[in-house]
Amino acid sequence: MPDHAESNRYRAITRANINELPEWRRLPEELRDGLQVVSAVLPFKTNAYVVRELIDWDRVPDDPIFALTFLQREMLDAADYAQMAELVRSDAPKAQIKATADEIRGRLSPHPAGQMTHNVPSLGGRALAGMQHKYRETVLFFPAQGQTCHAYCTFCFRWAQFVGNPSTKFESRETADLTAYLRAHPEVREVLVTGGDPMVMKAKVLARYLEPLLTPEFEHIDIRIGTKSVAYWPQRFVTDADADPTLRLFERITANGRHLAIMGHYSHPRELSTEVAQRAVARIRSTGAQIRMQSPLIRRVNDDPEAWAQLWRAGVRLGCIPYYMFVERDTGPKRFFEVPLVRAWEVFRAAYQRVSGLARTVRGPTMSAFPGKVLIDGVAEIAGERVFALQLLQARNPSLVRQPFYAKFDPQASWFSDLRPAFGAEQFFFESASESGFESGFESGPREGRGERPLHLEIVH
Repeated sequence: MPDHAESNRYRAITRANINELPEWRRLPEELRDGLQVVSAVLPFKTNAYVVRELIDWDRVPDDPIFALTFLQREMLDAADYAQMAELVRSDAPKAQIKATADEIRGRLSPHPAGQMTHNVPSLGGRALAGMQHKYRETVLFFPAQGQTCHAYCTFCFRWAQFVGNPSTKFESRETADLTAYLRAHPEVREVLVTGGDPMVMKAKVLARYLEPLLTPEFEHIDIRIGTKSVAYWPQRFVTDADADPTLRLFERITANGRHLAIMGHYSHPRELSTEVAQRAVARIRSTGAQIRMQSPLIRRVNDDPEAWAQLWRAGVRLGCIPYYMFVERDTGPKRFFEVPLVRAWEVFRAAYQRVSGLARTVRGPTMSAFPGKVLIDGVAEIAGERVFALQLLQARNPSLVRQPFYAKFDPQASWFSDLRPAFGAEQFFFESASESGFESGFESGPREGRGERPLHLEIVH
C-alpha cells in the first residue's frame, strides 16, 4: 500500500539519491545501469508520489508511468550509450563526462521547429530572453524560477531546459520586457506561462509575474499556465503549505475578468485516478479557472485507444476539457517513443469513437512543426493516390489556417519532415516565401497588414 504521508512530502528523487529508494533495489541490474548511464545525458527526476502511487512496480518495465518517468538505455543510440557507459563505469572526470554528454545532446535536436531561430521576438532591435512568439495571438513566457518540474517526463521536448547549459535555456527574471512587448503588439490576446513548470514557484513569486498583466491596459490579455503538476504533484493545490495562496491568486485573476486556463499535461488515465489528483482538479476549478487536458501520444505509455478514451472520459467527469493529442516531437529520445503517423491517426480515431460529444472537444493528432500546428485529418484515396489529409490549426501566417492540403501516404512517416506533397507537387502550398513569411522577423512598432503578418511562438505539449 502507498505511504500517503511520505507521498505528501515533496522530495525530489534524482540520479544522486535514487539508490535510497526501496523500489530501486527491485529493479534488474540492467535497468539500474541504464538509468545511471542515460541520466548522465538526459534529465531525470521523480518524486515519492509518482513512485509510490502512480507506478505499478509489478508491471515494470512495462508499466506506462515507469516508462513515462524512468530513463532506459534504449533512449540513446547504441554507440552513444556504449561511449557514455564506459565513462560512467570508469568514474571518468566530470568535465569529460559533461563534454561527451553535450556532444550527444547536440545530436538530439534540443530546440526543434525554429524555437531558437524563428520564434524569439525582439523589441527595439534587441532579442527578448525568455519569450517566444510564433502565432499572432499568443506569446510564450518562461519565468526563470519555473525552469524545473516536480518530475521529468522521459519524452520531454523541453529537456534542454534542464541539463545545465545556459545557451539552451529560455528564461526571464522579470516582466518589464513582456509588458513592453505586449504594449507594442495589441494583437496579442493571451500569454502562455510555461517552462519547465511555472507551478514549482511559490504563489508570491508566480504573482510577481502574473499580476502586472491584470492592469486595465492589458484587459484584453487572458492567461494560460502550462503544468504537469496536476499529474505529478497534485498536492501543490491541496496539501502544500502554499496551496491556498495559489488558489487565491487564481481567484484574483478570474475575478479580474480574465480567462485562466490551466493546461494540464495528462498523459495516462492513472494520473487522474488518485483522490488527491481529483481534489486538485476540484479546487482549481472552484477558483473559476478551467483545466484543459493535453499530451503527446507516446509509445509504451498511451499508444492505445482505450487509454485515451478513459483519460478523456475521466477528465470530462471531473470538469476538465480534452484539448489536444500531440504527435511526439522530433527531439530527445524520439525514436524510443514515436509511432508512425498513420498509427497515431488510428489511435485518435478509435479513441474519439469511444467517447461522447462532451469529450470531442479534443483535436489531434497534431504536430507542432516549423510551419505551425499540422493536424492529421485522416487517410484517403483521391484520384487513385493514397494520401494524408492535413490542415494547419495554427500557422506563422494566420491566413493559412484551416486550409486543407495533402501529403503522399507513407506508412513509416513519424513526423512532418518525413512527408512529401501529393499529386506531383514539388512543395506544400505554404512553403513558398510569399505564403509562409518564414523570412520575416518579428519586431515592434507600426506595421501594415498586421493581420497577415506571421509571428513566432511555440505552443507547449
